[in-house]
Amino acid sequence: MGHIDIEEARKQFERIDADGDGTITAAEFKSALAQGGDWNVTESVAEAIIKSRDLNGDKLLSFDEFWGFLNK
Repeated sequence: MGHIDIEEARKQFERIDADGDGTITAAEFKSALAQGGDWNVTESVAEAIIKSRDLNGDKLLSFDEFWGFLNK
């Protein structure tokens, strides 16, 4: 997929973070994937993806967690 820089990552994050509160919820993640054409992602799949990246257990993805997810 190639390396993305932090500016690009921030743009992606802001696109997904629909309400602009600085965290991505499962619902926001699911609708972002659906907009990208990935309609099979259910809310529970989105929750599982977030859970696997969620370092502090708040069920939300912060930008740092998102950045870590992109760079793994």
